[in-house]
Amino acid sequence: MTCKHFGSCGSCELYKLSYAEQLKRKEERVGGLLASFYSEKLEVFDSPSDHYRARAEFRIWHDGDRCDYAMGKMQIEGEKVKGAINIEECPKVIEPIEKRMWKLLDKINASREVLKKRLFAVEFLATTTDECLITLLYHRKLDEVWSAEASLLEDELNCKVMGRSRKQKVMLSDEFVTEKLSIDGKIFTYVQYESGFTQPNPTVNVKMIEWAIKQAKKVGYGDFLESYCGLGNFTLPLSDYFDKVLATEISKGSIKAALKNCALNGVENITFARLSSEEMTEALNGVRVFNRLKEIDLKSYNFSTVLVDPPRAGLDEDSITLISNIENIIYISCNPETLTRDLGTLTNTHKVVEVAIFDQFPHTEHVESGVFLKIK
Repeated sequence: MTCKHFGSCGSCELYKLSYAEQLKRKEERVGGLLASFYSEKLEVFDSPSDHYRARAEFRIWHDGDRCDYAMGKMQIEGEKVKGAINIEECPKVIEPIEKRMWKLLDKINASREVLKKRLFAVEFLATTTDECLITLLYHRKLDEVWSAEASLLEDELNCKVMGRSRKQKVMLSDEFVTEKLSIDGKIFTYVQYESGFTQPNPTVNVKMIEWAIKQAKKVGYGDFLESYCGLGNFTLPLSDYFDKVLATEISKGSIKAALKNCALNGVENITFARLSSEEMTEALNGVRVFNRLKEIDLKSYNFSTVLVDPPRAGLDEDSITLISNIENIIYISCNPETLTRDLGTLTNTHKVVEVAIFDQFPHTEHVESGVFLKIK
């Protein structure tokens, strides 16, 4: 990927390295951190080097009568960097975003008193099937005049448009897009909501799920437990390899999406429960009774495998203690430092069998990891 803003835009800090050098850097970083747990070569899953992001957010920078997309400035070591730079291209977004974002900017600039007025950011959520949801964020209340102009945008750009301001959400059609992904020879349909978490890189997301499926196939029996299940990204494809599935998630919106995705894909062996990881541990250990679990017989599950995909902070101590009693662990991590910390405890009971890295964010230091552990 090449971009005229390399070196000034802060979103791609590894622009001086070739893509092969970037992957090697990430492989060495994760391999070095996990060296005391795993001595084999890491499996490396790459990304397209451009047009890979299906989610993107841009500031709107106003200068006189014109506004532009803007990104934060590149951080220079030892200096405090403030402000933003206007951008004229962003080759990391997938084509359904790219082909709409510049037409959208022209329409915004042509609408001085309606679409442009006090607009401060634009968010894009798109799919590989060319659906696109655009959210316009404002520092003012949106009215019927705004809705009328925004409705024209939907027709002109062949997309969905939403407006947000403080304590206000204006939805003109749908608040979601529908993605279809081919995973391990099967098509899965995912409804992705505007405010919910979605994996930003569809190509690498498929590789992550297929890697997890490879681990599940090695087990092939019992029930499956998942924490931080989101909209069912891993849950749905992995459910094929287990008898029953219990998947937990704290976000109401994500549970809503997960239930809808379950129905869309005709999956019937998954039960979703709205629980945080800490609450899941309390419920499964019988420490606390939850009304929202009154229809679920927790004692009926015989978990052979657990998948965890925690936030950057990693797992809490009680969750680690809980999953240490389950034979097989699939750990998906967005932070190799907290992954290393957690493996320090998990390897008291389990052995690391496989490690992989997934390059969700090319041209950045960020790296996703996957670890498969079996009980000793």
